[in-house]
Amino acid sequence: MELIIYEEREIREMANNPPLTDAIVVALARLIDDSQLTDKREPTHYDLDVLFVQSKIAEGDKPGPGGKPIGKAKRIRGALNWALINNLQGGEAFVSALISTVQGYGGFRPQSANYCGLEAVANLIAAIAIHGWELSLDGSLAPRVLEAMGGGQLTAALESYADRARRGALDSPLLAGTAKDLLEATAAHVLVEKWGSYPTHSNFPTLLGQAFTALSLATPTDPVQAGEPAQKRVERAAYELGCALNALRNKQGTGHGRPWLSSITSSQARFAIESMGNIASLMLNEL
Repeated sequence: MELIIYEEREIREMANNPPLTDAIVVALARLIDDSQLTDKREPTHYDLDVLFVQSKIAEGDKPGPGGKPIGKAKRIRGALNWALINNLQGGEAFVSALISTVQGYGGFRPQSANYCGLEAVANLIAAIAIHGWELSLDGSLAPRVLEAMGGGQLTAALESYADRARRGALDSPLLAGTAKDLLEATAAHVLVEKWGSYPTHSNFPTLLGQAFTALSLATPTDPVQAGEPAQKRVERAAYELGCALNALRNKQGTGHGRPWLSSITSSQARFAIESMGNIASLMLNEL
């Protein structure tokens, strides 16, 4: 039986990559120069070759029709669009790696011959910011501290985490900048938005139940009514599943290291991650 066991360094590395989305693919490719002039900007095609291999998305790097070479921006879009379907984790790793490479070549420095341009940089900053990450004008990339966010900004960041979880991203139970997991952070956010605060010392079943109540979602404490809509049964099941998933979490430390108890299999872990995303999305959509 295969066990889902990750070392702390591996989880930290996965969590330190921004999400891969269609908008980020387009904005990232615009950082790269496809000029046919003599003075071409770096990074080079060779740099891309290395990054594709390191990120394990080289399979998505295809030549043009008839085997003709294509530009660097098209190579990036092609490989990352492939990664969106076939290797999301590798694609996310490539995003961070390419930004670091561009930064190393001076691509974020206006005085550099390799400068990408303010519009291209600003577009990528905006595309990444929606998902709870900060890219500075000098190319420094870091997750935003969720506990410093609130309102619609936090809703958008949690929606991004929920979307990653629904797609099975391995780091999804762990939220950057907080010890809470996805469901706990979402439930707390719901209560702050609905009631103005949340009980910091409540256990998870109580916290989740209060969030469900605030959103008019049914829990097992709500009696079954004759003729009630079928979705109420689904809502009660979602609450029960959320509590079960929380019990599977490894509670040692502050959210780093192994996200799940070491006794569960990889398929169970993936089901748990995707289920967390679905339940969080249910709450955020009702919010």
